[in-house]
Amino acid sequence: MKIKCVFYLLILTIVPVFGQDGFVFDKGIEKVTVPLILINNLVFIPIKVNGVELNFLLDTGVEETILFSLNDNPDVKFYNSEKIFLKGLGSDVAIEGLKTTNNILELPGVKSIKQVVYVILDQSFNLSSHIGIPVNGIIGYQFFKNNLIRIDYSSKKLVVYKSGIDIRKKLDKKFKKTPIKIERFKPYLEGEVLLNDKVVSVKLLIDIGNSDSIWLFQNISSNIVVPTKNFDDFLGKGFSGDIEGKRARIKRFSFDNNQFILPIVAFPDSSSIKSVRMVKDRIGSVGGEILRRFSVVFDYENEQLYLKKNANYNDPFTYNESGVEIQHNGLQWVKETVQMQTVAVDKGITFDNTGKNITNEFKYKFVLKPIYEVAQVRKNSPADSSGLKVGDVIISINKKPTYLYSLSKINELFKTEEDKWIYLEVERNNQVLKFSFQLKDVL
Repeated sequence: MKIKCVFYLLILTIVPVFGQDGFVFDKGIEKVTVPLILINNLVFIPIKVNGVELNFLLDTGVEETILFSLNDNPDVKFYNSEKIFLKGLGSDVAIEGLKTTNNILELPGVKSIKQVVYVILDQSFNLSSHIGIPVNGIIGYQFFKNNLIRIDYSSKKLVVYKSGIDIRKKLDKKFKKTPIKIERFKPYLEGEVLLNDKVVSVKLLIDIGNSDSIWLFQNISSNIVVPTKNFDDFLGKGFSGDIEGKRARIKRFSFDNNQFILPIVAFPDSSSIKSVRMVKDRIGSVGGEILRRFSVVFDYENEQLYLKKNANYNDPFTYNESGVEIQHNGLQWVKETVQMQTVAVDKGITFDNTGKNITNEFKYKFVLKPIYEVAQVRKNSPADSSGLKVGDVIISINKKPTYLYSLSKINELFKTEEDKWIYLEVERNNQVLKFSFQLKDVL
């Protein structure tokens, strides 16, 4: 969730399967455009799996296609299954899953057959509650490897281009090319950070499944030292458990003539990255908070990144100043009032027994609305000092019922201007309690 978004970096310890067909265009089609959902810098697109449409997180940080949270989609059929174990970011043990083969994945106009799909059996692994929309899976290298993939963060569109000389010539006219390297099926770029008054060269995974701006790994290099002004934080959730670490602000991040001032950087602790298979010289990751400032085209085949700045390029870097993380936890029935306009008959006018003109009537309907609860409270944060606790059900925020908010809107509220007051009503142990705190930038 984000403001500080919850982002899920999922890096498998399984060996990628060679010989899979990538996504191939239908005859006569060379470009496919689909709307994307953008939440907390994360990109979601609908993809059919064996004929059933599912919602996928697009993630350049994963090698294979992964499914989970399939309780709501029992019609999805899989073939040739075998048990495996998956492990990645996080400090706990590997989790059980299935490897399935001969699956068909498709978007309108482009299809991939004979796909290997990994299915997580643990239903507690669930992105949906943290994102606020149903999320059924993650797709990475298999989606990017054959074609050019454009992500337009401003217009919220994804375009798949058929690989060829003509499309690259067109992109050359409007975009600036940045060289990247594809190593172990993932893209990397070279950049620099100004960290503690020292310029440090960094090799970073380009990870659109990470909603933060930058991650830098402690203990990988003696040059990566966490700034003195920092705070401990929950950074996200991986296959193997929660990811903990620190957040701090650095003076500058730059790559290929792009420069970003005072970005917020996450420093995951060593236990959270112990299961990650590092490529040589990798120092960290660059994520969605940087990439959302461009229209981005990934060209894995030629190891190029096409970039065009958008209106977000110079946005300031912010974070969740409240210290509270909210998650979706089910639905509730809410009674809503619906206004009905009456129609005059024979130009007559209807009055009630008080003599007032009746111009409309009302009826009620019941609709399902989200329930939100506290998932994390950062120690020594404003939310922690106010007394909020994990498990508190949020009833209202600033006197407005929470079911009127989307999860992303709540997160935006917690990263607004400094010194703003937040007023919460919560339910705890069948009691309604009131809390208030003031947003404060500690960096």
